[in-house]
Amino acid sequence: MSINEPEELAGMRAAGAVVRLMLQAMKDAVRPGITTAELDEVGAGVMRQHGAKSAPAMVYGFPGVSCISLNDEAVHGIPGPRALKDGDLIKLDVTIEKDGFMADAALSVPVGAVTEERKNLVACAERAFAKAMLAARAGFRVWEIGRAVEREVRRSGFSVIRELAGHGIGRTIHESPRVPNYADARDNQMLTEGLVITVEPIIAAGSGRLFVAADGWTIVTADHRPSAHYEHTLVITKGAPILLTAA
Repeated sequence: MSINEPEELAGMRAAGAVVRLMLQAMKDAVRPGITTAELDEVGAGVMRQHGAKSAPAMVYGFPGVSCISLNDEAVHGIPGPRALKDGDLIKLDVTIEKDGFMADAALSVPVGAVTEERKNLVACAERAFAKAMLAARAGFRVWEIGRAVEREVRRSGFSVIRELAGHGIGRTIHESPRVPNYADARDNQMLTEGLVITVEPIIAAGSGRLFVAADGWTIVTADHRPSAHYEHTLVITKGAPILLTAA
């Protein structure tokens, strides 16, 4: 969506605040032994407290409140009975609807003591996001965001997962434009003031190729190497973007 009225910005801020609170509560609950279903319920409790709903469940019939993916699972993991173990890398991806507005963000959280590779992967995803913010401004093209992400990821020795991308958001989860994590000349739309998008580096330690698991939802790296995901919903301005899902 493109924000044209103060009430729309207020609505998006309110949705973003719920996402932020959910992610923080879930992150704080991460520990060896907790199940992904229990983590999902932590987020669901915060969501219900603030009068919000799960956007993936509403729009796509996703069988959970939030997407929770482990290790080689890149995105769309279904919460369930799996217990976290020391050394796991968990991705928490929250999208909610509140009063007609939707917001989306994700974090990658190490569980206990993880390998240096996994630590570096998480840090790389966050650095790539920060680099992308320099191009997420009015007057730039969508592909320039992807170029910034991929440069940082490649410099760090990792791979962008090309099939997965950021997107416009606001009244539903996936709106125009698509915001890839690499430079694609087809994504030539000019970024304009008020445009609401997600920027979300989704990267892998291996090749970055994927397959869909038997559950029909979970997207897994083909070589079973770990992946990381970092995302915020933001509003484009002439200067630094407004991060709706960040504190």
